[in-house]
Amino acid sequence: MKEDAAQNLRVIGQRQRRVDGLAKATGRARYADDIVLPGMLHGKILRSPHPHARIVSIDPSRALALEGVHAAITGAAMPVTYGIIPWTSDEYPLAYDRARFIGDAVAAVAAVDEDTATLALDLIDVEYEVLPAYFDPEEAIASPGPWIHEPRRPGDSGNVTKHVHLEFGEVDRLMAESDVVVEGDYYFEGTTHTPIEPHCAIGLYEESGRLTVWSATQVPHYLHRELARVLGLDPARVRVIQPPVGGAFGGKSEPFDLEFCVAKLAMITGRPVKILYTREEVFYAHRGRHPFKMWYRTGASREGKLRAVDARIILDGGAYASFGLVTTYYSGQLLTAPYQMPSYRFESTRAYTNKPPCGPKRGHGSVQPRFAFEVQLDKLAEALGIDPIELRRVNCLGEHTRTVNELRVTSNGFLACLDAVERASGWKQKFRKLPWGRGVGVAGSCYISGTNYPIYPNEMPQSAIQLQVDRSGRVAVFSGASEIGQGCDSVVAYIVAEELGVPLDYVRVCAADTDFTPVDLGAYSSRVTFMLGNACIDAARKLKQMVQEAVAREWECRPSDVLLAGGWAFYAHDTDRKLPIAQAFQLAEAMHGTLSATGWYNTPKDIHGSYRGGTIGASPAYSFTAHVAQVEVDVETGFVTVEKIWVAHDCGRALNPVLVEGQMEGSAYMGYAEALMEEHIFKDAEHGKAGLHNAPSLLDYKIPTTLDTPELESLIIESIDPEGPYGAKEAGEGPLHPSIPAIANAIYDAIGVRMGSLPFSPPRLWRAIQRARVEGALGKPAAPSRTGERPAVPAVLPAD
Repeated sequence: MKEDAAQNLRVIGQRQRRVDGLAKATGRARYADDIVLPGMLHGKILRSPHPHARIVSIDPSRALALEGVHAAITGAAMPVTYGIIPWTSDEYPLAYDRARFIGDAVAAVAAVDEDTATLALDLIDVEYEVLPAYFDPEEAIASPGPWIHEPRRPGDSGNVTKHVHLEFGEVDRLMAESDVVVEGDYYFEGTTHTPIEPHCAIGLYEESGRLTVWSATQVPHYLHRELARVLGLDPARVRVIQPPVGGAFGGKSEPFDLEFCVAKLAMITGRPVKILYTREEVFYAHRGRHPFKMWYRTGASREGKLRAVDARIILDGGAYASFGLVTTYYSGQLLTAPYQMPSYRFESTRAYTNKPPCGPKRGHGSVQPRFAFEVQLDKLAEALGIDPIELRRVNCLGEHTRTVNELRVTSNGFLACLDAVERASGWKQKFRKLPWGRGVGVAGSCYISGTNYPIYPNEMPQSAIQLQVDRSGRVAVFSGASEIGQGCDSVVAYIVAEELGVPLDYVRVCAADTDFTPVDLGAYSSRVTFMLGNACIDAARKLKQMVQEAVAREWECRPSDVLLAGGWAFYAHDTDRKLPIAQAFQLAEAMHGTLSATGWYNTPKDIHGSYRGGTIGASPAYSFTAHVAQVEVDVETGFVTVEKIWVAHDCGRALNPVLVEGQMEGSAYMGYAEALMEEHIFKDAEHGKAGLHNAPSLLDYKIPTTLDTPELESLIIESIDPEGPYGAKEAGEGPLHPSIPAIANAIYDAIGVRMGSLPFSPPRLWRAIQRARVEGALGKPAAPSRTGERPAVPAVLPAD
């Protein structure tokens, strides 16, 4: 299977090199930043120097007088709010009345080149009235005002995006009846995406009134909708084209100021306009992982069975809502698998602060609580004298069941994941047995394979495909999906080749152009393989049936006796009887007319609870993951070396094992980076200007190089989901979650120090080691020793 996948990748690579060569020969660009249009102007955006300020006046006259400047716009040019979630649109393309963080966009210019545009920004006169700013989410929530936003309803706080309180089962009673209860306070520092390609957009407005925007976006369809709405244009006259994207990880999954600005500037000047973010602007645009303050209390029986889970979470959302409504729900809703919980309660509050807005990053909303909860499970295992892997086994949710919050689970390979990492890592020979300073840790998780509902309510398909067959045997796939490096274009090519029997290099994929491709909602929430794959199978099998019927009539046999494979149509009972696939297609065209088909996918409706918020977190399928990390800790410096991470991931079926392994390793790498290095933090007044980014460059924001990255071993687990395309589920986000808690638990195994705050940087860990020395708590933990004795009732471990 791996050899077949490698051959498929070689073919795809050969095709891509031909595409690259054609791009060079014809001037067509591969990435948005490569696009050059005749007469193109360059845009720049003026950004607020204050974390919170009212815009008293703004005058671009001096900028417009500069030679080479063709247009300048302010918030008055687009006085309509936008947002990816329809119910929380609270952001203007350019700040209309107030700037709410350092870096908030307040004006934009278009000029003959970038240098002139940059000079023009300095000539825009802005008078600000500085307002009180909030940088701590708890202070923001507690404030009686003035607030960052106007409240949506009387009695609400203008500093709170969303508050969620949900309870399932009898939490208080079952907690009181638990044999062991552990508590913990945890902090997950904010992190950002650091894609290699910055955000880039080009706008072109034609005399006919048609607007085209090229954008390095993950969501062409949602961008198309918001451009038309904010600019007051007929959606039929708006076209969004997504070139291949050089990395995104959730950071390009909503509209941004530059896309509206290039469109509006192009409409004013009548010339194409391009804006490319600087790296510093990418950091301020952000939409990365929320900082979380978390408290967990977890109860279990003497046998290690979970009884009750209670959580309180505060999310630091930054200045705007972004995906925050969903993030607030995800912070609780996605914790209820892979473990069975008789009772569960969470209370989550997302605060506005005067910092760049947070949004979705790989593993949206559930990486932070997963870190806390998997450490909680290790504390329980230690209190009960149970091996941590065994504790996770006895609590496994199982398959074809429902979680405590009523989410439907179909296939579940979590036990197989635990078995795989236990075996591959040599867990039984290492846990609590490695020398001082070295240790292993385990963690598990699950994640969605797409959201069950679109972002805006409708009953239309979430993903669709159009196929067109040529008499030569070539098949064109028209797909609205967003290729951001995860391989979705190749997935539909594999499916077409599999179903129609054509060679892989006969398949052409035309993707992500809203004028020519059917709607797909975008590359987010690990939805593409499951949803687009099912849509592609639907379309391909309709065509396959036509071809089989036509060949069957020619051969005077049943359609089911006709096989399509390897560029041929075969007779199933005598494979020496065959036709070239092009001839089979010609017979089908003669019988049915021009060969084309559409396919679509929409999610089932009976997979979640009926309570308010019950749809958020619901998915047609869930992936499952387990990691074991092995570390070495230098107690004199606090430096952690992660030697290896074993990654077992249940992806349903690996349609291309090489790509799946790449996603698993990329996810584990990002989790490792967040565990040890990443901090998206801001200065306070004592260390510079309050609200100013601490390190907005790839020189200063630490991410691992190839020299830093540990050895990663991918262990693919195939549970074969009954509803996935050929049984496939997601593989792009789920494998990130366990890396962080596995490393935290491995540090504890190595030196007996629990880490509840991220990142586990040398200064932070060194301070924790010094505290443990003073308290006499530094040392190798004892091995599990199940004696069968009942612990004290309740044996409560205090919060960290």
